[in-house]
Amino acid sequence: MSDQVLAALARYGTPALLVIVAVAAIGVPLPVMLLLIVTGSLAAQGVLNFWIVIAVASIGSVAGDQAGYAIGRWGGKALVRKISRMLGDENRLRELDAKAVRWGAPGVFFSRWLVAALGPWINLASGAAGYSWLKFTIWDVAGETFGAVLFIGLGEIFSDRVQAISAFIGDLSWAIVAFIAAAFLGWKLFFRR
Repeated sequence: MSDQVLAALARYGTPALLVIVAVAAIGVPLPVMLLLIVTGSLAAQGVLNFWIVIAVASIGSVAGDQAGYAIGRWGGKALVRKISRMLGDENRLRELDAKAVRWGAPGVFFSRWLVAALGPWINLASGAAGYSWLKFTIWDVAGETFGAVLFIGLGEIFSDRVQAISAFIGDLSWAIVAFIAAAFLGWKLFFRR
C-alpha cells in the first residue's frame, strides 16, 4: 500500500496529496505520516514547494475530518444507537457521548498528529456527541496544520533518512496508543474494586 501511495504522490503531486490525506482522515487506513515525511523530503530536493504542500496537506486533512464529523453528526448517532440496541447496552452510548464532549479540544488537537490512528474515531464521536462544530473546526485546523508542519518539516530536515524517521514515528504513535489504553484499563480495574 505504501508503494502505491508514494507512486501516486510522485506521479500526480499535490492533487494526490490532497486526496490521499482527505481519504485517510475519513478513516481509510493509509500511510499518511510516511506520505508527509516523503513530501517533506521532496520539498527539500526542490521537487515540491514546502509551504504549498503544508497548505494542501492541512486542507485535505481538515476536509476529511469534517466529513467524518458530519457522518457522526447526521447519521452516526442513529447507527450507533441501532448497533448498541442490538448488543443490549444503550447506556454505554450515552457514556461514550459524554466522554467525547469532555475530552473536547485536547482530544481533537492531539488526535490529529500525536495519536493519529484515533483521529477518524474522534471525528465520528465528536459529531455523534453533538460537540460544537466551531470548536471542533478550530482545534481540527490547529492540530492538522501543526501535524503537517511537524511531519513535512521532519521530512525536509532529515530527507536522507526518511525510512528511519517514518518507522520511529509509527512505532512511537502506537506506543502512545498502547500506553493510553493500558492506563485506561488500569484505571477501570482499580475503580471497579
